[in-house]
Amino acid sequence: MLVIPAIDLKDGQCVRLKQGRMDDATTYGDDPVAMAARWVEAGARRLHLVDLNGAFEGKPVNGEAVTAIARAYPDLPIQIGGGIRSAETIEHYLEAGVSYVIIGTQAVKQPAFVSEACRLFAGHVIVGLDARDGFVATDGWAEVSTLKATELARRFADDGVSSIVYTDIARDGMMQGVNLDATVALAREGGLPVIASGGVTNLDDIRGLAEVADQGILGAITGRAIYEGSLDVAAAQRLCDSLDTTRKE
Repeated sequence: MLVIPAIDLKDGQCVRLKQGRMDDATTYGDDPVAMAARWVEAGARRLHLVDLNGAFEGKPVNGEAVTAIARAYPDLPIQIGGGIRSAETIEHYLEAGVSYVIIGTQAVKQPAFVSEACRLFAGHVIVGLDARDGFVATDGWAEVSTLKATELARRFADDGVSSIVYTDIARDGMMQGVNLDATVALAREGGLPVIASGGVTNLDDIRGLAEVADQGILGAITGRAIYEGSLDVAAAQRLCDSLDTTRKE
């Protein structure tokens, strides 16, 4: 299982939000490339980038920072979400060196867009499902739909989506622990590998996810915890590797 540091971009700065609220942001740095270097040096094997402005505006806003990170680390898998609502945007990011694009709002509002994206950019599409009480939220979490996350995941399993990033909104940025039951249920019922997000706070959360990785948990995204020191990226990845080795033995 991968431990995936998150770099959330707002107005060119590295921030973290609480429960997706743009007016409740903590700034951790003004150099996204330097922040990426910090996590790469700690042993990260993938980075999770979010264009927060883009998520609200429906188009890339912090694209220059994303491109700069991708160019600085051409061999590192990078996934980007926020404002990805056209094939042109996907093509731009992939040409810039990003490995995966995360389709969130459009996946809910226009599921056919995911199918088309998978056809055009096979192997590079992730769907981001952000849920509150099991129901998918859109538009930077401003709107909650009547669609269940598990139902939507099943819909995309046949399209060729590579994985699902699942965020429990109620826990995101709150340092309250990961929603393990909901994450495992989505992996089991959705038919796609799941990357957990929201509430990953300490090694106990990582251990809990890693112990059920064989049920379809591909990775864990962590943000506030690594910025505030309750989780060490290197130690977390070592724990995942050791549990994986033990399981294989």
